[in-house]
Amino acid sequence: MGVFNRAAVLGSPIEHSLSPVLHNAGYVATGLEGWEYTRIRCEVEELPSVVGGADPSFRGFSVTMPCKFAALDFADEVTGRARQIGSANTLTRIDGGWRADNTDCEGALVALRELLGSTPVRNAVLVGAGGTARAVVWALREAGCERLTVINRSDRSAEFDELTEGIDVAFRSFDTDLQETTMQADVVVSTVPADALQGQAAYLGHAPVFDVIYSPWPTPLATCAASNGYPVVGGLSMLAGQSYAQFEQFTGIEAPRDAMRHALLRHWEQSR
Repeated sequence: MGVFNRAAVLGSPIEHSLSPVLHNAGYVATGLEGWEYTRIRCEVEELPSVVGGADPSFRGFSVTMPCKFAALDFADEVTGRARQIGSANTLTRIDGGWRADNTDCEGALVALRELLGSTPVRNAVLVGAGGTARAVVWALREAGCERLTVINRSDRSAEFDELTEGIDVAFRSFDTDLQETTMQADVVVSTVPADALQGQAAYLGHAPVFDVIYSPWPTPLATCAASNGYPVVGGLSMLAGQSYAQFEQFTGIEAPRDAMRHALLRHWEQSR
């Protein structure tokens, strides 16, 4: 049977994207025939022509860096959460154009729930204040966060005002007492490259840790937290979690979450 519907992940570099593993596993698990999910290398300036010129068989695009801001600007319609977060990782074809959404925040929420179960997140520490951090803040807010300490090299609190409404937020530099700060936290979330925490991981690993990195894994922060007896979860959980809503928006069918997650983990283990 030929291909009737397509989706793809856009970005650069794109060769190692694991999104095809997730989405194609979803097609198989739900018995969707005639669906194909591929990778398309796309630079920022190329996104309007790639998406705008896509033939009607393309139902949606997953968007990775560096194209997430361009995706938001390109869209004809934008979800509230994508606008709040300030970037889009999902473009879905709609009547008359394309809708932008950000499902990274759902991925972060999936990871938090995997890490903590039903335990409330009242006090959180977030490392980093970039685009991924914004998606994590959305998830922390949904998880009931009341107090948030952001560890970052600069105070970017003004950029987070809308996202953190109702949360007591404090920006702190890396010169603060990181060990004392994290020992009071329900969770530590790191959104920065593993090597950016060189020399700091030992002070941050005093609470359950969600590190958005999945390669290399484990990160020094995850190792330190685990050695202190705390549970850890990595970026694969977020990667899987953000794909479910994408799958549903592209296909209109409920995502087979277990099948997609298991396919990702199996692929990851086999490729190491």
